[in-house]
Amino acid sequence: MEKKASTHPFVGSGLILVVSQVLVFFLAFREKYFLESQQITPPKTPVGFPLIYFFVAVAVIGVILFLVPRLALKVVLKIIFLFLFGWGMFVALGFYLPVAAALGIAVVAALLWLFMPRIWLHNLLLVIALASMGTVFGVFFAPWTAILFMLAISLYDILAVRFGYMMWMVKRLSVSDTLPAFVIPKRISGWNMDVRKARIFDDESERDFSVLGGGDIGFPLLLIVSVFFAHGFTHSLVVAGFSLLGLAAAYWVQRKLLKGKPTPALPPISLLSIIGYLIVYFI
Repeated sequence: MEKKASTHPFVGSGLILVVSQVLVFFLAFREKYFLESQQITPPKTPVGFPLIYFFVAVAVIGVILFLVPRLALKVVLKIIFLFLFGWGMFVALGFYLPVAAALGIAVVAALLWLFMPRIWLHNLLLVIALASMGTVFGVFFAPWTAILFMLAISLYDILAVRFGYMMWMVKRLSVSDTLPAFVIPKRISGWNMDVRKARIFDDESERDFSVLGGGDIGFPLLLIVSVFFAHGFTHSLVVAGFSLLGLAAAYWVQRKLLKGKPTPALPPISLLSIIGYLIVYFI
């Protein structure tokens, strides 16, 4: 039987990261203009509070996934993601459109995802949501605070993957077809598949999809926005380029060192992003 043409997961993942970066720059420029025109100086958040919030959220989500019955969990997760995707679209469009228009489009987009959860639409709305979050919250982080935050989350990522907690969470979340992650098809035709019909967790030899965690895109965007407001576009563009190299390094580690096993992508992305920042900071 003739094998269908397929692409390396990095192609789709790299495209998602680049699109996310382009969008976050568009939003950050608009946010910068608004803050300067209103003479608003956002306060900087110490690293302790977001870390506490993150780990409390992880613990609460874990308890909910363990205790809530499958049917109820499916409904709850659908509602959460419906709000997340609608909020992300509203924030992104709200920088450029009147509130009523942004709200209307956001509602339509969220409902479209609810009734037609195509992989491309799921990935696109997740990109918009993460770019919106990075833009909204990145301005409150100084670059060194964002770096410390990413390092702490990277350590959690390593431990969560090592001890199986991450895969357990992902599989529990998958019962409602609402993964907080990007689904990367190996074949171009797979981008139009219904997420509910995608066999994401088949055996490795039969798997037609790979999964990239939303945090692997979202946290680098947070650092990029932080550097943008602290040092300007050129410096943040360098960090963005190094985060893309970090994503490539993550796939290299998975393929060459871990032989295809589940791999925490955030640590190499964080490491390369930090190297990029150190270069522009000291040079």
